[in-house]
Amino acid sequence: MTREEVLDDLRKKFKDDIIEVFDKSPKRVYVEIRPDSIVQVASYIFKDLKARFNTASGVDLRYHMEILYHFLIEDINLLISLRVKLQKQKLEIDSLSPIFEGSSWIEREIHEILGINFRGHKDLRKLLLPDDWPEGVYPLRRDYKEWDKNVIRDRGV
Repeated sequence: MTREEVLDDLRKKFKDDIIEVFDKSPKRVYVEIRPDSIVQVASYIFKDLKARFNTASGVDLRYHMEILYHFLIEDINLLISLRVKLQKQKLEIDSLSPIFEGSSWIEREIHEILGINFRGHKDLRKLLLPDDWPEGVYPLRRDYKEWDKNVIRDRGV
């Protein structure tokens, strides 16, 4: 498939799931989808379009959390980033780890540092933070407050 065929196919197949397509450059496109559509759309990109899952990234924006899932279709050198926006009152989304194991660790990391729950993930235990890090304290959230008054954090978390 060509780049145009891939994008047309996505638009047709997931017309009710896609909120917006931002065609950033010839090699990169952002596709914002409804959070409850992540499994269907990501499965299609991974399995049917034979894209490679690169990683995911999460960020705390002022009024919502955002997760970007990055996929590369190597044959046409197209990076597709699926964007989902989660309302802060309901920080959960279906896990992609049952579909492809490669998402498991990054989902654990996003869970740990932003507090997003990945429904269906089998192992959301800590990955990066120390064992004594308190539950419910997420270091990359905008509202993070230092919980240990004796620590000096001058080089990250």
